[in-house]
Amino acid sequence: MRSIYQRITEFNKGRLPEILQRKYKVMALNVFAFYRGTCHLFYEDMSAASPLPASPATWICGDLHPENFGSFKGDDQQEYFDLNDFDEAMLAPALWEVARMATSIFVAFDSLGLKKTDAEKAVRLFLDTYSNVLVKGKSLSIDPRTARGVVYDFLNAVKKRKQKELLRRLAVPKKEKFVKLVIDDRHLQLDEGLKKELVSFLSALIGKGEVLSPDHKVLDVVFRLAGTGSLGVKRYLFLLKRTDIKGKYLFLDMKQAMPSSLKPYVTIKQPGFNSEANRVIIIQQRMQNVAPALLSSVIFKNEPFVLKQMQPIADKINFEALKENLDAIEKVVADMAVLTASAQLRSGGRQGSAIADELVAFGAEKQWHKPILNYGVQYAVLAKKDYDEFAAGMADGIYR
Repeated sequence: MRSIYQRITEFNKGRLPEILQRKYKVMALNVFAFYRGTCHLFYEDMSAASPLPASPATWICGDLHPENFGSFKGDDQQEYFDLNDFDEAMLAPALWEVARMATSIFVAFDSLGLKKTDAEKAVRLFLDTYSNVLVKGKSLSIDPRTARGVVYDFLNAVKKRKQKELLRRLAVPKKEKFVKLVIDDRHLQLDEGLKKELVSFLSALIGKGEVLSPDHKVLDVVFRLAGTGSLGVKRYLFLLKRTDIKGKYLFLDMKQAMPSSLKPYVTIKQPGFNSEANRVIIIQQRMQNVAPALLSSVIFKNEPFVLKQMQPIADKINFEALKENLDAIEKVVADMAVLTASAQLRSGGRQGSAIADELVAFGAEKQWHKPILNYGVQYAVLAKKDYDEFAAGMADGIYR
């Protein structure tokens, strides 16, 4: 059997070496960070384990865990709370998504120092809520008008964000104008040659009326570090300004799209997507109630990228701050279950995914709840063992 070192380093071959070291350091923080950064281990192990109960084929984000829900501004300019990471998205059995999420709850609760019994209660709540939404057969969405509790407070705080706050955080002021992005531990200076190529590339798209209207000018671009699993892929942050409106600026995120880590293990035939970025965007548009603003796929230097408007202030629920309030955590978990089921219902009947009637029937069965809960318990133990081996390797300096 291959070691954790072999499995992790083989998967991450081809990623930017200096950024990959940052990924490994983040993964070493705790077992939940390790779990988030090793989606590939989860599916490799699942393929070798006893099969999960049968479930309908659905579109899944593929890497469902609490950190992959968050806020964003949709292309209708309304704020939403929803699944927000589709790098691994594919057509796969519905329970793959549920098993990944159930396991993540056990791992996250352990990292927060919460009791296993509390984690079990939260997983049961997730499974029950997910099933109940499927049975009703109607997808739901969460925005400031429909949110409750912590998510309500969270979305309304997001809604009140002002552009000036974002500019002060990410851009360098110069005589009441902004022409450059801040260089810090999350935003790195680019080689001048690459920088010019990126500015020229986006400017050409804008000039053709693609992505944005021609009344936008590209001012600056930096390398952006964000997430855990995606550290090591190419990712850029652009600063743009409107040429027709004084003081109006915009941030764009451009992230390299890699093949899904589920790909080696999914036996369901996949549609033919034009590129990995096209796969990510099409599935995201199907699963989300409203897609993020300016979401599009582009090809830069023969590599696919996902381009979208960036909202740079932290947009995820802070579970560390909630760990003394289990009722609040449970309400958030229930909301996440609602969104998971709704995404599968919303995207149903598309290119091989189950229609709503199949999902309604599946939700009513519920005999699969216990096997999924048990799988989550068992895999959380394995994740902790793998993390300990990884952390020891980091301490010994072998991940270089």
